[in-house]
Amino acid sequence: MDAEARWQILRLHVEDRVPLAVLARDSGVPVRTLASWLARYRKAGAAGLDTARRSDSGQRTTPPELVRLIEGLALSRPRPSVATLHRLVAQGAADVGTIAPSYSTVRRIVRGLDPAMITLALDGPTSYRDKHELVLRRRATRPNQVWQADHTMLDILIRGADDKPDRPWLTVILDDYSRAICGYMVFSGAPSAMNTALALRQAIWPKPDPSWAMCGVPDVLHVDHGSDFISHHLEHATRDLHVRIIHSTVGRPQGRGKIERFFGTINTELLPTLPGHLAAGTEAVPTLRLPDLDDAVRSFISSYNTRTHREVKTSPHDAWIGDGWLPRLPDSLEALDGLLLTVPTSRIVQRDGVHFLGQRYLAPTLASFVGHPVTVRYDPRDVSEIRIFDHDTFICVAVDEDHPNLRPSLHDIDTARRARRRQLRAGINERIPRALPARDPDQSVPPTPRPKPKLRTYEEDHP
Repeated sequence: MDAEARWQILRLHVEDRVPLAVLARDSGVPVRTLASWLARYRKAGAAGLDTARRSDSGQRTTPPELVRLIEGLALSRPRPSVATLHRLVAQGAADVGTIAPSYSTVRRIVRGLDPAMITLALDGPTSYRDKHELVLRRRATRPNQVWQADHTMLDILIRGADDKPDRPWLTVILDDYSRAICGYMVFSGAPSAMNTALALRQAIWPKPDPSWAMCGVPDVLHVDHGSDFISHHLEHATRDLHVRIIHSTVGRPQGRGKIERFFGTINTELLPTLPGHLAAGTEAVPTLRLPDLDDAVRSFISSYNTRTHREVKTSPHDAWIGDGWLPRLPDSLEALDGLLLTVPTSRIVQRDGVHFLGQRYLAPTLASFVGHPVTVRYDPRDVSEIRIFDHDTFICVAVDEDHPNLRPSLHDIDTARRARRRQLRAGINERIPRALPARDPDQSVPPTPRPKPKLRTYEEDHP
């Protein structure tokens, strides 16, 4: 507090005769301090309210060599405590015959070091970069100019296809300009190029829900260096869609901060309201299945896209719509599927349909293709139907005739297959020991006689 501020408080007592006790209560300055100010004012006037300087000010200085020693010790790893540092400096001062600085002086010098210098010296360049380097925050200038894609493992347990606890993953496609969620994918197992392709398929093609208007082909797709993002599958698909892929710098996630913040929103706002949430101090009981979680995520995204975003100052939906514009779209959904979905080996159309993944698929259009090879494309989330192509020309959609009311996924089929193999293996292991004849351990086993050679080659072979 400078002399002018002190006088503005003290003048109420000097000029208006306000008691010091009342003045202390109203101003928050202790009575003893006010009395000291008053004494200095009566002795030297307003100049006496200025901060008094020490009589030895400018004369008590720490030698430069001791300052360098203190700073050097404070920047060394492992960094000593201030008490240890003061003791080491005192020993150094005694060695050169200099007065040792006080503990408070050592602490003041240590606290005066540049925090960026301390971080670089003690925590390394990576920590310095993340805390102190200047970051240029870019934002796309229009919708669909830049999309971000990333995965996260959700803090929730669900019931898998075999009723065992399973921790699912979430893939999200986010528009950088509007912060709108254009597409997503909830799945079990590790992230893969197929799951990423399915999320892109949903993001690009128009949705049945009119309130979820985000669609179109982006100019740039910003991703990390995950194996699915550098796969040939995604590379060829984006090349044919005329999408430029930009990979973030390895070990530097700052460029994906927008999508990381959305993942944080999911984990803090949606998942705590669902059964099976993984929270500290509680035991998660898996109740939901993957379709239930998918419905919850879809509903949350619908709400997220229509509520006001703090940085965009409007809802992501309105920011993406803007004044109205036409996104770039593929020619057809079949053309998009041809680029993004898996292309397995060819199949021969049999008289009873196409046999694929242990299922039988049939469509009337296949009648003219019996005996001919075709290409099968499918959605792993729903293998109740497949798409049939002939030399990259779409023919028809074939349906699983044996299970018309079921919509199994490829994961469900793989899980059922593994469970069946385990069941058969257990039966085999149970039957093999019982098939061997029991033997008395005391009974000696006669040696198996060696067969005599039928062809006598040498004279010694004759009896």
